[in-house]
Amino acid sequence: MILDPILDIFRGRAITIPPMDGAFRPNSTLDELAVFADLPDADNLCRNGDRLLASSGRDLVELREDAAPEHLDSFAAAITALATGPDGTLAVALDDGSLTENGTPVPLPKGVACITALAYGPDGALWLANGSDRHHVSGWVADLMEKNANGSVWRRMPGAGFEVMAKKLEWPFGLLPDTKGCLVSESWRHRLVRVEAGTVKPILRNLPGYPARLTPCADGGAWLSIFAPRNRLIEFVLQETHYRFDMMASVPREFWIAPTLASGQSFLEPLQCGGIRTMGVHKAWSPSRSCGLAVRLAPDMTPTFSLHSRANGKRHGTCSAIEFNGRDLIASRGGNCILATEGMA
Repeated sequence: MILDPILDIFRGRAITIPPMDGAFRPNSTLDELAVFADLPDADNLCRNGDRLLASSGRDLVELREDAAPEHLDSFAAAITALATGPDGTLAVALDDGSLTENGTPVPLPKGVACITALAYGPDGALWLANGSDRHHVSGWVADLMEKNANGSVWRRMPGAGFEVMAKKLEWPFGLLPDTKGCLVSESWRHRLVRVEAGTVKPILRNLPGYPARLTPCADGGAWLSIFAPRNRLIEFVLQETHYRFDMMASVPREFWIAPTLASGQSFLEPLQCGGIRTMGVHKAWSPSRSCGLAVRLAPDMTPTFSLHSRANGKRHGTCSAIEFNGRDLIASRGGNCILATEGMA
């Protein structure tokens, strides 16, 4: 009908979320994996030659087989991104917006103070994801609730300065560069895009959660971390502007109806009734604000399988996964540990 576009303004919109099926079929693998290392706020995983580095809040540690993590350094603010260059250069970004290479401060473009991910390309170029120009990385949930689209991706060629490669992104959180461009995870749009020659091309759309970091695998594929699930209540709140801003103004941030890295820690949290528990048992299929999810991507970036910690699990908040020495290691920030399995490619 001719009036349909006008009437659509007054109609409610259906809230749909892609099902956990196919490569995303639910399982409990992350809760069944062995703990490689106990590590508070386990976040970034980064290969540095034959060493494996990880971030734990403000601390940089080396993960070692059959030994406790070795403390390497502490910084003035929480570490938000790590990357190692072809020549062994170690880049470290902090929540205060600073960036160093081998301990030397790196000048940044104006407005770049929310570094969510770093990656060196095969040509030595340093790629940088700036999640938002309004918040630091620790303010990610506020950026989502404000529905901002102020993220950007930058590249610095060897011997040159940073140049912007993409703007108006909704929280870019992962980078996987190659010789032509860079694959980027865009969290608030639940998708992967390819940034190349000034263009942004969607590669994988409508993911069932909020994608985080990308790390390459030996066969040309990659690990994609998903740090929190989508659910209908949160999607509904994101459509209700007045309610959302009233909630942000009057409710403590940890109790917002919003994604989180861990849940079930307070009786004040939302999403505790209506099928969450039956006869005192927390149901694995119940809606949740947090989960653990690592997705294995084929060389063409098609999802092949995934590892889960479901609503009733504890190993949530997956922000980084990496292939190292024939094993797959997954950082569970909400579970405060590094998990390990034999290679599953």
